[in-house]
This record gives sequence, C-alpha cells and structure tokens, in this order.
Amino acid sequence: MTSTAGQRGEAGYSAYAASKGAMIAATRSWAVELAPRVRVNSVAPGYFESDMVKDMTEQDRQRIARRTPLGRLARIEDVANAVQFLASEQASFITGQTIVVDGGITC
Repeated sequence: MTSTAGQRGEAGYSAYAASKGAMIAATRSWAVELAPRVRVNSVAPGYFESDMVKDMTEQDRQRIARRTPLGRLARIEDVANAVQFLASEQASFITGQTIVVDGGITC
C-alpha cells in the first residue's frame, strides 16, 4: 500500500509523502528484480473512510468530496477491490504498477 501523497506531495506531510514515493519506486524496482517469479504492484488510495480521516471535520470531508471528480471519499471496499484485482489471475500480466484509487482527485 502506498498513497496518492507519494505521487503528488502533501503540504505539511513531506516525510509521509516521501516514504510513500519511496514505496512506489520500490514497487517498480522489485517488479523488475523478482520477475518472472513474482508480480509486484501497489495500490495508492486517496482519502478513504479510515482512522486517518476520523478526526477530520465534516467541513473538511465535504471539501475533499467536492474536489474529487467522483464526489465522495473512497470506501474501504473500493480499495479492497483494487487489491483483490491485482492479486487475481485477471492481473497476471501486470507488474510494477501503482493503481490509484482516488475518485480522480489526482487528475
């Protein structure tokens, strides 16, 4: 798991963004190093219903939802579905990729 912060940065969270960016780079490197024995991919969720957003005000949550093209925060199921897809045979020719699950906020 990584984060959209690793792709676009996040004001006030530079260490977090840097660590997630490192995970994106590691995903690509490990995919090359471990192929063809193992596929390595990551999922980068945007804001989703979790402990990380539980202390946000409703106003902040609504602001994020308004900025998100799909108009809401992700549900945990949205993120889990991406993980399940990458672990499935349907993704058997996908490696070294980061799937962004953010409702389009990083577009």
